[in-house]
Amino acid sequence: MAQERALPPVVARMWGREPLTRRGPRPRLDLARIVSAAIELADTEGLTGVSMGSVAARVGVATMALYRYVGSKDELLTVMADSAVPAPPARGELSWRDYLALWTRANRDFLLERPWLLSLDRMTPPMGPRRMLWLDRALDALAGTALDEGEKVRAATALTGYALSDATLTHGMSAHGMSAEAGGPDEGGIGGAAEYGEVLAEVLDPLSYPALSAAVHSGVFRGAEGWVEDADFVFGLNLLLDGIEALNARRP
Repeated sequence: MAQERALPPVVARMWGREPLTRRGPRPRLDLARIVSAAIELADTEGLTGVSMGSVAARVGVATMALYRYVGSKDELLTVMADSAVPAPPARGELSWRDYLALWTRANRDFLLERPWLLSLDRMTPPMGPRRMLWLDRALDALAGTALDEGEKVRAATALTGYALSDATLTHGMSAHGMSAEAGGPDEGGIGGAAEYGEVLAEVLDPLSYPALSAAVHSGVFRGAEGWVEDADFVFGLNLLLDGIEALNARRP
């Protein structure tokens, strides 16, 4: 009989699979309260404000007391990356394509609402119950298609990656192009897609970058706010959904 594999401690914590201990005094804390405090710090101060010491101070215990509930700061960040995620949107009567469009937009939007998640999404693979619920809902939407199970997972992964990359670019353009204090472009920053195109036009050598130079000089970045605009997100999203639809149509 195969031996059951022991779960990594952080996975066991997120799924409530840690063995219960009855000895000793009743714990003053629980993981949910610790993670909630850490998320509040990240929301107000960013990830730089999250440390075992700052979280301990927020919940009113000594720093070493946290290690009874979470093994390290990396484990805490992993749990935060899952706990800060909202519930996925309900599908209702939507077709698989319409639902995945809604699903991907919602994925991007919660990352923009909590931009500190953009860093954690690159550090921690999805393992927690909330992230898995998003994947489950995407696979459920694709259940009526002719895609096999592997293709469904890869389609959901591609859409998740697109939401992450678009949110990263949108946040970067907003954060570095505008100054929160002055309300205008930062010194040396870029204030939108049109200005980005002007910078590229100055630095690109047409001999080394012939295709990109031609695109820039055609005015592709003028007359719009670029990636902050919804049209750019929808364009890329439709490319992916068209690909999924084409793959499904090729299946018997």
